[in-house]
Amino acid sequence: MSENKPKRLTEMVRNCGCAAKLGPGALSKVLKDLELKDCDSLIIGLENSDDAAAYRINDKQILLQTLDFFPPIVDDPYLFGQIAATNALSDIYAMGGKPLTAMNIVCFPEREDKKILSEILRGGADKIQEAGAVLVGGHSVDDPEPKYGLSVTGITDCLHLHGNCHAREGDKLILTKPVGTGIIVSAIKGGIATPESREAAILSMTTLNKTACEVMGLYDEVHGCTDITGFSLGGHGIEMAKASHLSMELEASAIPLLPGVIELAEMGIVPGGTYRNREYFGPDYRSSVSGGMEDIIFDPQTSGGLLISVAPSESENLLKTLKVELKTDCALVGQLTDRQDKALIIKE
Repeated sequence: MSENKPKRLTEMVRNCGCAAKLGPGALSKVLKDLELKDCDSLIIGLENSDDAAAYRINDKQILLQTLDFFPPIVDDPYLFGQIAATNALSDIYAMGGKPLTAMNIVCFPEREDKKILSEILRGGADKIQEAGAVLVGGHSVDDPEPKYGLSVTGITDCLHLHGNCHAREGDKLILTKPVGTGIIVSAIKGGIATPESREAAILSMTTLNKTACEVMGLYDEVHGCTDITGFSLGGHGIEMAKASHLSMELEASAIPLLPGVIELAEMGIVPGGTYRNREYFGPDYRSSVSGGMEDIIFDPQTSGGLLISVAPSESENLLKTLKVELKTDCALVGQLTDRQDKALIIKE
């Protein structure tokens, strides 16, 4: 008589990682009638779909606040905790900030083995410590589907606040991590991902954007920034372009990709979030690339890289420094232009 095997974490949930987010269409319907109170100190709030709220606390300092949590994206609890924490901390780095404190957000079935939850929290705590922030508490809920993430408070100053609404016409666009985590996670769940693809995706998702943010802070002509997560490179690019009243041109051939992503996309191995992203953002982009490449560009990322908007005069030096410091595939992937018929134009 065989023993019952314990459930894999990813078997306990319907969707994995950032692919579990409400689609941008559903979310916009919920938020459109929300009445917001004016506040002079609130520099960035809901209006620009930015990565974190920015609240001025004095003439120099700006408080940053964000939260992010999602269901397991891998079966290893410790690794899941690392990925979820890295993803949440990324919002602060995308604004040009430094994380200060973090609080755990936990949903977990009380009947399950508590050692699993301990390992999830240990993974998150290790990443919080690596970021130089302090864990100060949290909140938990009994839920049949496990979920984990963080509420993070950070700080920056007026000179280094880089919202997605700050991009300027003519800016070059630098992406600091390769794309394709959503597709590879789908392949992992289906048992068809290669070890190379799996290892590369996990390394990418557990790498803090801390160093990228610190390097970005060395350059005076960095203007805008966003991190690439559930709404995809294309979706977050559209949000940046629209918030800055510009258009974004992406060069598909220049976008760095995780190993095996092209082949998986051509096989149709893509998460449901890809289709939600393409449907919602469809009116805002035009493309001259294949359907498989479009799927990659609208693939929901978990703990993706930074998309940095920088003046042409500093773009080459910034890219060179990022390549040295990050030791990963980062690339110049496009530019911002005056407003055209679409917010995003995808070229070969």
